[in-house]
Amino acid sequence: MINAAQSRLQVVGVPVDPATFESMLAQIETWVARRDRVYQICTVSPEFVMIAQDNPAFMRTLHEADLCVADGVGLLLAARLLGRRLPERVTGSDGVPLIARRAAERGWRLFLLGAAPGVAERAAARLMADNPGLLIAGTYAGSPDPAEEDAILARVNGSGADILFVAYGAPQQDLWIARNRERLTVAVAMGVGGTFDFIAGVVPRAPRWMQRLGLEWLYRLYRQPWRWRRMLRLPRFVWAVLTRRDRALSRTERGSAP
Repeated sequence: MINAAQSRLQVVGVPVDPATFESMLAQIETWVARRDRVYQICTVSPEFVMIAQDNPAFMRTLHEADLCVADGVGLLLAARLLGRRLPERVTGSDGVPLIARRAAERGWRLFLLGAAPGVAERAAARLMADNPGLLIAGTYAGSPDPAEEDAILARVNGSGADILFVAYGAPQQDLWIARNRERLTVAVAMGVGGTFDFIAGVVPRAPRWMQRLGLEWLYRLYRQPWRWRRMLRLPRFVWAVLTRRDRALSRTERGSAP
Protein backbone atom coordinates (compact mmCIF):
# COMPACT_ATOMS: atom_id res chain seq x y z
CA MET A 1 0.00 0.00 0.00
CA ILE A 2 0.95 3.67 -0.27
CA ASN A 3 2.11 6.00 2.45
CA ALA A 4 0.78 9.14 0.80
CA ALA A 5 2.21 11.51 3.40
CA GLN A 6 5.76 10.35 2.65
CA SER A 7 5.70 9.68 -1.08
CA ARG A 8 3.03 11.93 -2.59
CA LEU A 9 4.34 14.05 -5.46
CA GLN A 10 3.15 17.57 -6.25
CA VAL A 11 2.68 18.37 -9.95
CA VAL A 12 1.99 22.09 -10.36
CA GLY A 13 0.44 22.04 -6.91
CA VAL A 14 -1.72 18.94 -7.51
CA PRO A 15 -1.00 15.76 -5.50
CA VAL A 16 -0.20 12.51 -7.33
CA ASP A 17 0.52 9.23 -5.54
CA PRO A 18 3.06 6.68 -6.86
CA ALA A 19 0.36 4.05 -7.23
CA THR A 20 0.15 0.91 -9.33
CA PHE A 21 -3.00 -0.99 -10.22
CA GLU A 22 -2.05 -3.65 -7.68
CA SER A 23 -1.37 -1.17 -4.88
CA MET A 24 -4.69 0.56 -5.60
CA LEU A 25 -6.55 -2.76 -5.40
CA ALA A 26 -4.79 -3.60 -2.13
CA GLN A 27 -5.70 -0.21 -0.71
CA ILE A 28 -9.34 -0.60 -1.75
CA GLU A 29 -9.44 -4.01 -0.09
CA THR A 30 -8.20 -2.48 3.16
CA TRP A 31 -10.73 0.33 2.99
CA VAL A 32 -13.68 -1.97 2.25
CA ALA A 33 -12.70 -4.19 5.17
CA ARG A 34 -12.29 -1.16 7.46
CA ARG A 35 -15.46 0.63 6.30
CA ASP A 36 -15.09 3.41 8.83
CA ARG A 37 -15.69 6.29 6.39
CA VAL A 38 -15.80 7.10 2.68
CA TYR A 39 -12.40 6.98 0.98
CA GLN A 40 -12.11 9.01 -2.23
CA ILE A 41 -9.99 8.11 -5.26
CA CYS A 42 -9.24 10.70 -7.96
CA THR A 43 -7.80 9.81 -11.37
CA VAL A 44 -5.53 12.78 -12.03
CA SER A 45 -4.75 13.75 -15.61
CA PRO A 46 -2.96 16.82 -17.04
CA GLU A 47 -6.44 18.23 -17.64
CA PHE A 48 -7.22 17.81 -13.91
CA VAL A 49 -4.04 19.70 -13.04
CA MET A 50 -4.93 22.67 -15.21
CA ILE A 51 -8.59 22.81 -14.16
CA ALA A 52 -7.45 22.89 -10.54
CA GLN A 53 -5.34 26.00 -11.18
CA ASP A 54 -8.53 27.99 -11.76
CA ASN A 55 -10.87 26.08 -9.44
CA PRO A 56 -9.95 26.33 -5.73
CA ALA A 57 -12.71 23.91 -4.69
CA PHE A 58 -11.37 21.28 -7.09
CA MET A 59 -7.80 21.85 -5.92
CA ARG A 60 -8.93 21.39 -2.32
CA THR A 61 -10.81 18.21 -3.25
CA LEU A 62 -7.70 16.72 -4.85
CA HIS A 63 -5.61 17.53 -1.77
CA GLU A 64 -8.21 15.99 0.52
CA ALA A 65 -8.63 12.83 -1.57
CA ASP A 66 -7.23 9.65 -0.07
CA LEU A 67 -5.62 8.47 -3.30
CA CYS A 68 -4.72 10.43 -6.46
CA VAL A 69 -3.54 8.11 -9.22
CA ALA A 70 -1.75 9.20 -12.39
CA ASP A 71 -4.28 8.82 -15.19
CA GLY A 72 -2.21 10.22 -18.04
CA VAL A 73 1.24 9.70 -19.51
CA GLY A 74 1.82 13.42 -19.08
CA LEU A 75 1.93 12.92 -15.32
CA LEU A 76 4.65 10.27 -15.66
CA LEU A 77 6.73 12.58 -17.86
CA ALA A 78 6.17 15.52 -15.53
CA ALA A 79 7.36 13.44 -12.57
CA ARG A 80 10.61 12.64 -14.42
CA LEU A 81 11.17 16.32 -15.19
CA LEU A 82 10.68 17.05 -11.50
CA GLY A 83 13.21 14.39 -10.50
CA ARG A 84 10.71 11.77 -9.34
CA ARG A 85 9.29 8.58 -10.78
CA LEU A 86 5.72 7.33 -10.97
CA PRO A 87 5.63 3.54 -11.47
CA GLU A 88 2.82 3.35 -14.00
CA ARG A 89 -0.21 5.04 -15.50
CA VAL A 90 -3.30 4.03 -13.51
CA THR A 91 -6.33 4.81 -15.63
CA GLY A 92 -9.95 4.65 -14.61
CA SER A 93 -10.74 2.92 -17.90
CA ASP A 94 -8.45 0.01 -17.01
CA GLY A 95 -8.94 0.27 -13.26
CA VAL A 96 -12.71 -0.21 -13.16
CA PRO A 97 -12.61 -3.65 -14.87
CA LEU A 98 -9.81 -4.70 -12.50
CA ILE A 99 -11.78 -3.52 -9.48
CA ALA A 100 -14.83 -5.37 -10.83
CA ARG A 101 -12.76 -8.57 -11.11
CA ARG A 102 -11.57 -8.21 -7.50
CA ALA A 103 -15.13 -7.35 -6.42
CA ALA A 104 -16.43 -10.59 -7.96
CA GLU A 105 -13.78 -12.50 -6.00
CA ARG A 106 -14.44 -10.71 -2.71
CA GLY A 107 -18.19 -10.22 -2.92
CA TRP A 108 -18.05 -6.42 -3.02
CA ARG A 109 -21.14 -4.63 -4.31
CA LEU A 110 -20.68 -1.91 -6.95
CA PHE A 111 -22.88 1.05 -7.84
CA LEU A 112 -22.47 2.78 -11.22
CA LEU A 113 -23.60 6.41 -11.20
CA GLY A 114 -23.52 8.81 -14.13
CA ALA A 115 -23.01 8.84 -17.93
CA ALA A 116 -25.90 9.18 -20.36
CA PRO A 117 -29.18 7.33 -19.66
CA GLY A 118 -28.78 3.62 -20.24
CA VAL A 119 -24.98 3.64 -20.45
CA ALA A 120 -24.35 2.62 -16.83
CA GLU A 121 -26.76 -0.30 -17.29
CA ARG A 122 -24.91 -1.45 -20.40
CA ALA A 123 -21.56 -1.11 -18.65
CA ALA A 124 -22.87 -3.09 -15.68
CA ALA A 125 -24.10 -5.87 -17.97
CA ARG A 126 -20.68 -6.06 -19.63
CA LEU A 127 -18.87 -6.15 -16.28
CA MET A 128 -21.14 -8.92 -15.00
CA ALA A 129 -20.67 -10.93 -18.18
CA ASP A 130 -16.89 -10.64 -17.83
CA ASN A 131 -16.92 -11.37 -14.10
CA PRO A 132 -19.38 -14.12 -13.14
CA GLY A 133 -20.74 -13.58 -9.66
CA LEU A 134 -20.17 -9.82 -9.69
CA LEU A 135 -22.75 -8.01 -7.58
CA ILE A 136 -24.05 -4.75 -9.07
CA ALA A 137 -25.95 -2.96 -6.31
CA GLY A 138 -27.42 -0.40 -8.70
CA THR A 139 -27.04 1.87 -11.70
CA TYR A 140 -28.38 5.35 -12.32
CA ALA A 141 -27.59 8.21 -14.69
CA GLY A 142 -28.76 11.18 -12.64
CA SER A 143 -26.73 14.38 -12.76
CA PRO A 144 -24.30 16.32 -10.56
CA ASP A 145 -27.00 18.96 -9.95
CA PRO A 146 -27.14 19.58 -6.16
CA ALA A 147 -30.95 19.55 -6.42
CA GLU A 148 -30.77 15.81 -7.21
CA GLU A 149 -28.38 14.87 -4.42
CA ASP A 150 -30.92 13.77 -1.81
CA ALA A 151 -32.64 11.40 -4.23
CA ILE A 152 -29.35 10.01 -5.55
CA LEU A 153 -27.94 9.49 -2.08
CA ALA A 154 -31.08 7.61 -1.10
CA ARG A 155 -30.56 5.30 -4.09
CA VAL A 156 -26.89 4.69 -3.44
CA ASN A 157 -27.12 4.28 0.32
CA GLY A 158 -30.21 2.12 0.04
CA SER A 159 -28.41 -0.24 -2.34
CA GLY A 160 -25.86 -1.40 0.24
CA ALA A 161 -23.02 -0.77 -2.22
CA ASP A 162 -19.41 -1.03 -1.06
CA ILE A 163 -17.85 0.90 -3.97
CA LEU A 164 -19.34 3.81 -5.91
CA PHE A 165 -18.13 4.79 -9.38
CA VAL A 166 -19.18 8.30 -10.45
CA ALA A 167 -19.02 9.20 -14.15
CA TYR A 168 -19.91 12.88 -14.37
CA GLY A 169 -16.56 14.06 -15.75
CA ALA A 170 -14.05 16.34 -14.09
CA PRO A 171 -14.38 18.31 -11.96
CA GLN A 172 -18.10 17.65 -11.37
CA GLN A 173 -17.74 13.98 -10.36
CA ASP A 174 -14.97 14.63 -7.85
CA LEU A 175 -16.70 17.67 -6.36
CA TRP A 176 -19.92 15.64 -6.08
CA ILE A 177 -18.14 12.94 -4.09
CA ALA A 178 -16.39 15.49 -1.87
CA ARG A 179 -19.67 17.31 -1.12
CA ASN A 180 -21.38 14.08 -0.15
CA ARG A 181 -18.65 12.12 1.65
CA GLU A 182 -20.28 12.69 5.03
CA ARG A 183 -23.65 11.45 3.75
CA LEU A 184 -22.56 8.43 1.72
CA THR A 185 -22.43 4.97 3.30
CA VAL A 186 -20.15 3.31 0.72
CA ALA A 187 -16.55 2.48 1.66
CA VAL A 188 -14.92 3.83 -1.52
CA ALA A 189 -16.01 6.45 -4.07
CA MET A 190 -14.09 6.99 -7.30
CA GLY A 191 -14.58 9.41 -10.19
CA VAL A 192 -14.22 7.52 -13.47
CA GLY A 193 -14.90 10.04 -16.27
CA GLY A 194 -15.86 8.37 -19.55
CA THR A 195 -15.12 4.83 -18.37
CA PHE A 196 -18.73 3.63 -18.60
CA ASP A 197 -18.82 4.75 -22.25
CA PHE A 198 -15.73 2.66 -22.99
CA ILE A 199 -16.96 -0.43 -21.15
CA ALA A 200 -20.42 -0.20 -22.71
CA GLY A 201 -18.91 0.19 -26.19
CA VAL A 202 -20.54 3.59 -26.72
CA VAL A 203 -17.13 5.18 -27.33
CA PRO A 204 -14.25 3.03 -28.64
CA ARG A 205 -10.89 3.22 -26.89
CA ALA A 206 -7.69 3.90 -28.77
CA PRO A 207 -5.79 0.92 -30.20
CA ARG A 208 -3.39 -0.68 -27.73
CA TRP A 209 -0.33 0.64 -29.54
CA MET A 210 -1.61 4.21 -29.13
CA GLN A 211 -2.32 3.58 -25.45
CA ARG A 212 1.22 2.26 -24.95
CA LEU A 213 2.69 5.34 -26.63
CA GLY A 214 0.56 7.70 -24.56
CA LEU A 215 -1.41 8.86 -27.61
CA GLU A 216 -4.89 7.96 -26.39
CA TRP A 217 -5.70 11.68 -26.16
CA LEU A 218 -4.98 12.04 -29.89
CA TYR A 219 -7.31 9.18 -30.76
CA ARG A 220 -10.07 10.70 -28.63
CA LEU A 221 -9.56 14.02 -30.40
CA TYR A 222 -9.84 12.24 -33.76
CA ARG A 223 -13.05 10.49 -32.69
CA GLN A 224 -14.48 13.52 -30.86
CA PRO A 225 -13.15 16.66 -32.55
CA TRP A 226 -15.36 18.84 -30.34
CA ARG A 227 -12.81 18.14 -27.56
CA TRP A 228 -10.20 20.40 -29.18
CA ARG A 229 -10.85 23.25 -26.73
CA ARG A 230 -10.21 20.91 -23.81
CA MET A 231 -7.01 19.70 -25.44
CA LEU A 232 -5.61 23.24 -25.31
CA ARG A 233 -4.94 22.55 -21.64
CA LEU A 234 -2.17 20.09 -22.63
CA PRO A 235 0.38 22.67 -23.88
CA ARG A 236 -0.49 24.82 -20.85
CA PHE A 237 0.27 21.83 -18.64
CA VAL A 238 3.68 21.29 -20.27
CA TRP A 239 4.55 24.96 -19.88
CA ALA A 240 3.45 24.99 -16.24
CA VAL A 241 5.59 21.92 -15.41
CA LEU A 242 8.66 23.31 -17.17
CA THR A 243 8.22 26.68 -15.44
CA ARG A 244 7.96 25.04 -12.02
CA ARG A 245 11.03 22.91 -12.71
CA ASP A 246 13.09 25.90 -13.86
CA ARG A 247 12.10 27.84 -10.75
CA ALA A 248 13.11 24.93 -8.54
CA LEU A 249 16.46 24.57 -10.32
CA SER A 250 17.06 28.31 -10.01
CA ARG A 251 16.41 28.21 -6.27
CA THR A 252 18.77 25.24 -5.91
CA GLU A 253 21.52 27.01 -7.83
CA ARG A 254 21.13 30.16 -5.75
CA GLY A 255 21.25 28.12 -2.57
CA SER A 256 24.48 26.37 -3.60
CA ALA A 257 26.23 29.50 -4.84
CA PRO A 258 29.25 30.57 -2.74
